[in-house]
Amino acid sequence: QVQLVESGGGLVQPGGSLQLTCEMSGFTLTYYAIGWFRQAPGKEREGISCMNVANGSTYYADSVKGRFTISRDNAKNTMYLQMNNLKLEDTAIYYCASALVCSWDPSDFGSWGQGTQVTVSS
Repeated sequence: QVQLVESGGGLVQPGGSLQLTCEMSGFTLTYYAIGWFRQAPGKEREGISCMNVANGSTYYADSVKGRFTISRDNAKNTMYLQMNNLKLEDTAIYYCASALVCSWDPSDFGSWGQGTQVTVSS
């Protein structure tokens, strides 16, 4: 099965930056998609970015467009989410997940990481 492990979360001030990492195993980069989701307390899980790994096409939610960037390192089997100009409302647990193709529906993703906490606070 595909296994995913997120890291890189932490505490950051508004306007600051963090880079999240998703390490993957049991995953073929030419076949699949990796999405980033987040879930804040009391809210539904929200898709924020996705990459179809085979062709590198990327997608972003309006809430993060222009601030977040998804990227990959094929040699390391690793995906990244660079988060810039962080806002208070970005506070959430962030997850990476795998699917056959990119989707905004969490139910389309069969494997999930454990999540990493991002807290934006002054």
